[in-house]
Amino acid sequence: MPLDLSAIPIVDHHCHSLLRQQPLDDVAFRNHLTETYFPEIARDHVPHTLVYHWAIRELASFLGCEPEPDAVHAARRERGVERLARDVVERGNFKTWLIDSGYGADTAFSLDELRAMVPCQIREILRLEPLIERLIVESDGFEGFVDSYREALSDLRGAGYVGMKSVIAYRTGLQIEQFDRAAAAAAFATVHESARRDGSIRIAAKPLLDYLIVSAVEEAARQGVPIQFHTGLGDPDLDLTKVDPSALRLIFSDAYRAAPIVLLHSGYPYSRSMAYLAAMFPNVYADFGEVQLFVAGGDLRAVARELVGLAPASKILFSTDASLVPELYWLGARAGRRVLGEVFDEHIADGIIDERTAMSMAEMMLWQNAERVYGL
Repeated sequence: MPLDLSAIPIVDHHCHSLLRQQPLDDVAFRNHLTETYFPEIARDHVPHTLVYHWAIRELASFLGCEPEPDAVHAARRERGVERLARDVVERGNFKTWLIDSGYGADTAFSLDELRAMVPCQIREILRLEPLIERLIVESDGFEGFVDSYREALSDLRGAGYVGMKSVIAYRTGLQIEQFDRAAAAAAFATVHESARRDGSIRIAAKPLLDYLIVSAVEEAARQGVPIQFHTGLGDPDLDLTKVDPSALRLIFSDAYRAAPIVLLHSGYPYSRSMAYLAAMFPNVYADFGEVQLFVAGGDLRAVARELVGLAPASKILFSTDASLVPELYWLGARAGRRVLGEVFDEHIADGIIDERTAMSMAEMMLWQNAERVYGL
């Protein structure tokens, strides 16, 4: 048996809200066990993954039913989302959820609704790109737009946020450059008219987006508020060649040393890059997250080995990146605790650390580091 970490609480520093209308059957549920938006993957191929088979068996144990899809989904329907969410938090020993509320907002519970539903602390992370897109549509011109953006970021904690998040990796990649105000204004001019006409925009103008994200990093440094960056794997519209966290070299420079930088999603498959960056730069932190839900078997262990083997335990934060379905929180916590216990067991057996040190490191990674970094 691996080292038992179940008594250590979790501060899930990167996760999302829950769907009001939960998936009712196995076909709908499978969509949440893959990052792709191509329906044939969930329909035809997810049932043949290790993650799917493990999830059905794990949830059968959680729900007290037979390890068959129909039995699992009947038990889910019987309990309903509110009871499932409460059970997940209590049995999963979650202390806090830091919610990126910019994902699934139209169909998910509000933060206040979540607070009434689950017995853990709920805090909010500001997702930058939806804010930018809304302000482009609302603004009459570049100067007013920039003023509104800076005002929105001027007092993050006062506005109720404990951090920011950028998904620039999805838009133009992590190779952020230092564009000046004139370049940003020119890029704004090319997108503003169509945004106002259509009433919406998906911002992907590199000079403008790079300029705005660098401005957010400056605010993170000024206020001591963390800024998260999506790195590594994600939806199919992401260019995997542009999401190695080491590409963020500009914001690792001395000019932004006061900004707490949190690199998300284990950087997978660039986990070594993430571990290296956390080991090298005082203000950079590595997230052991998301891979628990999508990378089964030995490679999940390999990711944990990479992070623990190179990055200081004081620089690693834990998350599930769970979204929409409450049991994903449970699965992420179960897999994460198990794999960390197995990796620590290996190091204990090799005489590198003792059990007391391993448990201390696990406490740091599962909750203490997040409370310190986000000022909870």
